[in-house]
Amino acid sequence: MKATQTQTNSSEIIAKLKAALDSPSVVKIRHDPFETLVVTIISQNTADINTARAFHNLSGRFQITPQALSNAQLQELEACLRVGGLYKAKAQTIQAASRIILEKFQGSLKYVLSSPLEQAREMLMEMPGVGPKTADVVLLFSASQPTIPVDTHVNRVAKRLGLSPKDGDYEEVRLALQQRFEPKDYLAVHLLLIALGRKFCKARKPLCPDCPVNSHCPTRNEGNVHG
Repeated sequence: MKATQTQTNSSEIIAKLKAALDSPSVVKIRHDPFETLVVTIISQNTADINTARAFHNLSGRFQITPQALSNAQLQELEACLRVGGLYKAKAQTIQAASRIILEKFQGSLKYVLSSPLEQAREMLMEMPGVGPKTADVVLLFSASQPTIPVDTHVNRVAKRLGLSPKDGDYEEVRLALQQRFEPKDYLAVHLLLIALGRKFCKARKPLCPDCPVNSHCPTRNEGNVHG
């Protein structure tokens, strides 16, 4: 993979972002890994505010454990998640994941999260509806595993800054970022790229002149790229 930024520039970018931005509040951060999994499933294609509302509804009605959610009536799960959108599919995914965790892992994600990274990712992604981003969020936030989840903000910002291939898929972007930064910084990289994408590097009409890493951006002020 051809580098488009030097390791030094990558370090300078993250240092400037740390100085200029606060890490965003991320709904998916939870102490319990199963809660992280559930809220991340809810967050798929959903705004943070609706993710928070749906999780609030769910946790107000049920204990957030594999046992409780596997035994819940599907219609009750759907009612809790309705505000988050795609509620029927998400209710089915959460219930299926709960049952797999009970049947294969004795009701706990401890074994999965303590496994080597790629093995842990594979085990999580074997669950219906759990893709690489959901798996990486659980592994980074709940197990401090060395991975960088690539959401829409991270994907957009990484490509604009030349930190990953412009046409890279999920895995290519993730691996490119992980090659450029130290594992100890992966959480900060993930959160700061999200913050940059929300505040300055927006999908439409990015605020290039005000961006704290404008001088490092090879696509700054290119309307055809940032359109």
